[in-house]
Amino acid sequence: MASTIASMPPEQPLFRAITSSTRQIHQLLKCISFTTKAHVQITQEGIRFSADHSRVMQGVAFLDKALFTKYTLNLPDNDDDTSLPQFQINLAAFLEALLIFGATDMAARQAKADAEPYRSNLRNYRPDAFSNQTLGIQGTCSLLYEEDGSPLSIIMEETGVKTQCNMMTYTPDRPDDIPFDRTDLTFKIIMQARWLLDALSELAPMSPDRITITAMPTAPYLGLASGGNLGSASVDFTNGRDLLETFSVREKWTQGFKFDLVKSASEAMRIASKVSFRGDGQGVLSLQFMVEVEGSDVSFLDFRFVPYAESVMEDEEDAGPDEADDEFE
Repeated sequence: MASTIASMPPEQPLFRAITSSTRQIHQLLKCISFTTKAHVQITQEGIRFSADHSRVMQGVAFLDKALFTKYTLNLPDNDDDTSLPQFQINLAAFLEALLIFGATDMAARQAKADAEPYRSNLRNYRPDAFSNQTLGIQGTCSLLYEEDGSPLSIIMEETGVKTQCNMMTYTPDRPDDIPFDRTDLTFKIIMQARWLLDALSELAPMSPDRITITAMPTAPYLGLASGGNLGSASVDFTNGRDLLETFSVREKWTQGFKFDLVKSASEAMRIASKVSFRGDGQGVLSLQFMVEVEGSDVSFLDFRFVPYAESVMEDEEDAGPDEADDEFE
């Protein structure tokens, strides 16, 4: 007697996201590559990557689902924060894989720009009638996480060729968040991110150990000072709309931080359009960067720093940022 067995539908992976370019993802994650490992949490809104340095500095890069052409997270019906997929990965290896997969796109665009010099710089970065997107031969890159404990796979497909790289995942070990009190802000300044990068460049030749940041309601309003074996230097910002877009200082605020840690955020300063510069009553510094992503909405990078006090450095008090929130409104 013959029996018929109904075919079962293929089991859906826990998470899958597809993008047509890894350049934006690599650009954002490179900003928090000051440590080897990163904590990853996958939510319905996007992927949160956080990096920690000795519990005195942490950075968060949030990859909004808008960065992907397809984004699917299959959670149980009773999903909550505890059921969200989370793990650690080797961030350096992940960036290297993204760089390999994304380098071809950048090289092709640059070669096309060099071969046709009559085009304007603006035109070179826009798809035209002969672009891969228009011709329908666009390659795709997928991020795949089958189930808890499985590798995070990066899959590149282009013109019938499929390449897959499996990244080992580790048990999550997310540090406690740095307690930044938004209800007790001593100052908040929004300025062009490149001005902050220029200021650090002015201070760096002195090979400083630490940087002192001072915000005050009167002139010079915002000052950065540093000192080292080669001497000392300082940079002051005036309270002009051309420099300080938003300026709110409740009282004088002065704190010192390790210069090299603040400098670790220089890549974010380089690619961001604006920075929200904040300090709370307990001395924690927050730098939140707004990055305008090509073909998508803005993305945010969030850095927090514990003051450079000897007792804090020795005791390694708990530290870590929350998911980036929009402080530019």
